[in-house]
Amino acid sequence: MRSAIVVGAGTSGSIVARRLVDAGVAVTLVEAGGYDTNPAIHDPSRAGELWHSAEDWDYFTVPQEHAGGRRLHLPRGKVTGGSHALNAMIWVRGAASDYDAWERGGATGWSWADVEPVYDAIENDLLPVTDDYALSPIQASIIDAAVQEGLPRNPDYNGGTLDGVSQEQVTMHDGRRVNTWTAYAQPIADRLTILTGREVHSVIVRDGRAVGVQLGEGEGSEEVLADEVILAAGAIGSPVILLRSGIGPAADLTALGIPVVQDSPGVGQNLHDHLLSPVIFTTGRPVGPPQAGVSVTQSHLFWRSRDDLAEPDTQPIHFSVPMWGELEPRGDDGFTLMAGLVTPHSRGALRLSGPGLADLPEIDLAALEDDRDVASLAASVRQARRIGARPALAEDWGAVEVYPGPEVSDSGVEDWVRRTAITYHHQVGTCRMGTDPEAVVDPRLRVHGVAGLRVIDASVMPTVPTGNTNAPAAMIGERGAQFFLEG
Repeated sequence: MRSAIVVGAGTSGSIVARRLVDAGVAVTLVEAGGYDTNPAIHDPSRAGELWHSAEDWDYFTVPQEHAGGRRLHLPRGKVTGGSHALNAMIWVRGAASDYDAWERGGATGWSWADVEPVYDAIENDLLPVTDDYALSPIQASIIDAAVQEGLPRNPDYNGGTLDGVSQEQVTMHDGRRVNTWTAYAQPIADRLTILTGREVHSVIVRDGRAVGVQLGEGEGSEEVLADEVILAAGAIGSPVILLRSGIGPAADLTALGIPVVQDSPGVGQNLHDHLLSPVIFTTGRPVGPPQAGVSVTQSHLFWRSRDDLAEPDTQPIHFSVPMWGELEPRGDDGFTLMAGLVTPHSRGALRLSGPGLADLPEIDLAALEDDRDVASLAASVRQARRIGARPALAEDWGAVEVYPGPEVSDSGVEDWVRRTAITYHHQVGTCRMGTDPEAVVDPRLRVHGVAGLRVIDASVMPTVPTGNTNAPAAMIGERGAQFFLEG
């Protein structure tokens, strides 16, 4: 029987494990975190409790030079379900042009024509994707205000046109979170060998072939062997494991005393992410606290900040609570229109700080390094301010903008963006697929230069799609599993 190790029980890894087991492969699924026993995972209203929890890797960037010198929090799931156990469950395919650009860039076989049927299959199989739920009153009014601002109401942003304001399509059922762990892997857990609470230090490579993984390090380490190894640890975890395995830029590895197994200069490079910046309102009419089973975000919009753009470059997401973050609270009730940038030009990198599990990666998003990103996000903030001033919010709810607030003029929004931007938790690109020398994996997700090793997760995306990355990560899981089974 063919055997495989899948590292990571998140969005992609859970799908891969299910598809391989169904095809008769003996699968060992390794998850650094534990099982999803925290009740906050399953109640959409409590997602905010999961940041900085035991289920969060709780990564931070290095100080971001172009974002006020701040270290940005990168929540990543350390639990069965991965980041799909922490996120807002928003399902966005992206634009067809995103995938056609991947194809043109060397990711052969990843055009929209190739991936659209996979999305159709996912949404009609195990994973429920729905917008059939009641909108909170404030969310309905936010949509009305966006229409008053001149945006079209888009009933299906996954139907081929992103532009407009929409109710979010989410992976929920009966007020409960559904992720790929609960939908794909958990139902067949008795057919898997599952190792939880076990962190993979590195891939074991012998004679140019991956033959297993090393769990832990030092005296407590353990080797687990299989015919093939699949990394599905995400855009941070997968490159970190490759680098500790000696697969990466040779000079960087040598400097850390890591023997070079494969000089792969692209590992950890091409890191990029979507960004958000808050516009927060208090209200005279009470919005009320989060309700059990109801997500605090139910609507978003896609908008082009310039008329010459082929696709939207912004995706604000709307929250039924004031998202104060590091800002001083200025009230007890309200809502947030979180301006969003979804076509970043800035590119950063991830590097190791040392060869051990305790050596945290140095993560540099280069956030807002490119002035085009600042311009787009600032335009989104200005739009959010206008929406909040429309009658559906200003009159019907008594909405008052408290951040940025009247002390920040429209010309000062760029500075506001640099001082407040946070990530949308959509890191991609660090194990980019392609056929050029900088590509880490080929279009069938095999690591260049190392047999028996694949990366199947968001890290392989050449560029981030226009929208949330959970759906693309699921699609990559399905396609990667098929590639594996085809040999």
